[in-house]
Amino acid sequence: MRPTRLTAALLAGLLLAAPALAQDRLTLILDWYVNPDHAPVIVAQEMGYFRDAGLEVEIVAPADPTEPPKLVAAGKADLAVSYQPQLHLQVHEGLPLVRVGTLVSTPLNCLMVDANGPVQSLADLKGRKVGYSLSGIETAMMAAMLGSAGLSMEDVQMINVNWSLTPALMTGQVDAVAGAFRNFELTQMRLAGGAGKCFYPEEAGLPAYDELIFVANSETLDRDRINRFLGAVERGVTEILNHPEEAWAAFAATSPDLSDDLNRQAWIDTLPRFAHSPAALDQGRYARFEVFLKEAGLVDKVFPVARLAIDPGAQE
Repeated sequence: MRPTRLTAALLAGLLLAAPALAQDRLTLILDWYVNPDHAPVIVAQEMGYFRDAGLEVEIVAPADPTEPPKLVAAGKADLAVSYQPQLHLQVHEGLPLVRVGTLVSTPLNCLMVDANGPVQSLADLKGRKVGYSLSGIETAMMAAMLGSAGLSMEDVQMINVNWSLTPALMTGQVDAVAGAFRNFELTQMRLAGGAGKCFYPEEAGLPAYDELIFVANSETLDRDRINRFLGAVERGVTEILNHPEEAWAAFAATSPDLSDDLNRQAWIDTLPRFAHSPAALDQGRYARFEVFLKEAGLVDKVFPVARLAIDPGAQE
């Protein structure tokens, strides 16, 4: 029977009055406060890509940047942004974590020095002070870089400067800082009136690795929700690549702190480093880093890649 105008109007009214379809909730804890490293996630949120995927994503900046993976392992969050080198160590420590996606697929970490200072090569670090924020993995990476120049950890003095990498270098507290991000601290130093120079781990004895990854609880992960999340993040990456100015405007509008010169330059420097296909897994990259850690004496055996990282959309 053909509906009358009255029945059509009643149907329209009922549709308008009906509650919206429920979205699946997902909590993501970032590795630090919001910055351009997280652009695909923020753009996906602002553009409604998570909503299109049937997700309500809560994005949380941590009070303590060492906590996000631990919170995921404890079942307090669904996903966390973390680092591939840290993931290896945490899985060996027994935390139920697994990589499910990649956010930044190249190293960002570097050893930064004053470009006009006495350290112009890694060999010049002999007898110098090196600042760092995190023990363990940064120490191993430092040892490998020094080894490429014929030095060892005994040739330098390591000083914990917490998270004040650029100030510690610029004030002369240390002669170099390990763990500086090449897309952030270099610009931060320039804007403060200095000039930084980076030595890159992947050019000095370390295997390449994914800098920023998404980790989930390996025992409770929801593959369907994670796949939808990663699909939305991939749309965010595509938006950034195709429409960088519009994407920047959407990103920067989320907080007045993001519209400064430092974040604008970091956006430009980070853009080519985002993973174009966040779910895709380079198994060889994880296998090589496991071997590196074993040879560095940080782990006592080599885990299979499946223990560390998965593509959540692949067949089990």
